[in-house]
Amino acid sequence: MSRIKEAFQDKKAFIPFITCGFPDLETTGKIVRAAQENGADLIELGIPFSDPTAEGPVIQGANVKALEGGVTTDKIFEFVRELRKDVTVPMVFMTYANVVFSYGPERFISTCAQVGIDGIILPDLPFEEKDEFDPICKKYEVDLVSLIAPTSENRIAMIAKEASGFIYIVSSLGVTGVRSEITTDIGAMVKLVKENTDVPCAVGFGISKPEQARKMAGLSDGAIVGSAIIRIIEQYGREAAPYVGEYVKSMKKAVLES
Repeated sequence: MSRIKEAFQDKKAFIPFITCGFPDLETTGKIVRAAQENGADLIELGIPFSDPTAEGPVIQGANVKALEGGVTTDKIFEFVRELRKDVTVPMVFMTYANVVFSYGPERFISTCAQVGIDGIILPDLPFEEKDEFDPICKKYEVDLVSLIAPTSENRIAMIAKEASGFIYIVSSLGVTGVRSEITTDIGAMVKLVKENTDVPCAVGFGISKPEQARKMAGLSDGAIVGSAIIRIIEQYGREAAPYVGEYVKSMKKAVLES
């Protein structure tokens, strides 16, 4: 069983997203460890990209600052290698197809496997083009995580049947960011997923409060939070780790109550 599947076994998962190198890699390391200590089941690490089309202003800003600080894909690989000395939860990269292409897909995915990355999420990769990466991911046993959006409708079953690791259910149209409420019929999307696969699914985009996490985890196998965490890091900078830890603890508690 993949480490990702284990993260969901017999429980609802809480998944925080953290941009690597914002404000710097040393702080990112402290935040990842604080997240693990406070119950994160799986951690998404963002590789900064100059044109992150799926991201709202909060994560875009973090990308820009990380890149200005000199973060590179190579530095992030080294950083993960170091993290793996004491971080045991599954970790996945969230980045863009361009980042993988420019690094070289085989080189990128094989390095993911070497340093201990369990999967990759590429929000700009259409399902129809996943064969660019999927065979290489299978070769190195790195899960290519599929995304399902409210607009996927008649493609949900097809995407679910071929999914690996977990399925990222996009709660709302548009970009990432904190939303006051989520109006999409998540239950209907999850039902369709469950009819076609036993791969777990978690809901992300727009979740920031414990009650939202509780509700979304109640409808699926877990909740993903990004922008709300990046806001905490924005507020506290290099001192952010304990504050992110407290937030993760409250969100994990809510997810378990779902």
